[in-house]
Amino acid sequence: MKSNSAEKNAVLSIGRIYCDLIFTGLESMPVLGREVFASNMAITGGGGAFIVAAYLAHTGRNTALLARLGTDSLSMGLLDQLGASGIDLRFLEQAPDAGPQVSVAINHSEERAFLSRRAGSAQPATLLPALAWEKATHLHIAEYATLVEIPDLVRNAKAHGLTVSLDPSWDETLIFDPAFIGNCAGVDIFLPNEEEATAITGLSDPVESLRKLAENFPVVVVKSGARGAHLMVDGRYFYSVAPSVAVVDTTGAGDACDAGFINAWLDGLDPQSCLNAGVALGSLAVQAAGGATALGQAAQL
Repeated sequence: MKSNSAEKNAVLSIGRIYCDLIFTGLESMPVLGREVFASNMAITGGGGAFIVAAYLAHTGRNTALLARLGTDSLSMGLLDQLGASGIDLRFLEQAPDAGPQVSVAINHSEERAFLSRRAGSAQPATLLPALAWEKATHLHIAEYATLVEIPDLVRNAKAHGLTVSLDPSWDETLIFDPAFIGNCAGVDIFLPNEEEATAITGLSDPVESLRKLAENFPVVVVKSGARGAHLMVDGRYFYSVAPSVAVVDTTGAGDACDAGFINAWLDGLDPQSCLNAGVALGSLAVQAAGGATALGQAAQL
């Protein structure tokens, strides 16, 4: 097993940072023309890049956030949480056009709805210095939309000797892109959830989707929420069942799963152990409102 303190063993996590407004404790989902009240609300840092980085840092992995952050009040309000997360912020760029980026998550029973706003470009001015960072060994791309905005991202990462992972992250305008697979050429670890895998492959069965995606990616993890996760690597299939836990909010659970899997994979663990590690962190994430909130309550949970 590799040590997380090794000189060249750090992860770069790239993507947009959001201020997440998360509503829980609803009697029903909102409908047009009617007001619904939530009994609880959390305001927290969000976006796959931050959540993955926070969970990787929680494992002890040296992790740098490669992102842009606005200078508006909502964005600046996230700085304390970013600083307390243990993430290396040397490649964080602050610029007025990068915010506010907000995502509203509404949770009721097993239903979720989101409303988000993006701002500015996803490409930080620090991109090339980050890829050339002497400690970096892996790049995680937190959403396909980032890859669309920076189409040479994977190629540049590979040129610097980095392995690459990608979580497609649902985007209605991009997930059905016929060029999706081709645009992801060079990605080593592909990490969709069931819905994303179905949209990309057109196959409804998660295992069949997994097998189809494995024709294009060396390592594929399909996340199935409360049912656990599936893995295909070198033609071998693995499955990990999710433990039964009290679910508060599923926001960021898939990103937490990504972090657990990537960390174990970089440590050289066997495939089943990597998948188990991913499911374990995903299960931790759902026990608090907010993608990375559970980390502050990890001892109690």
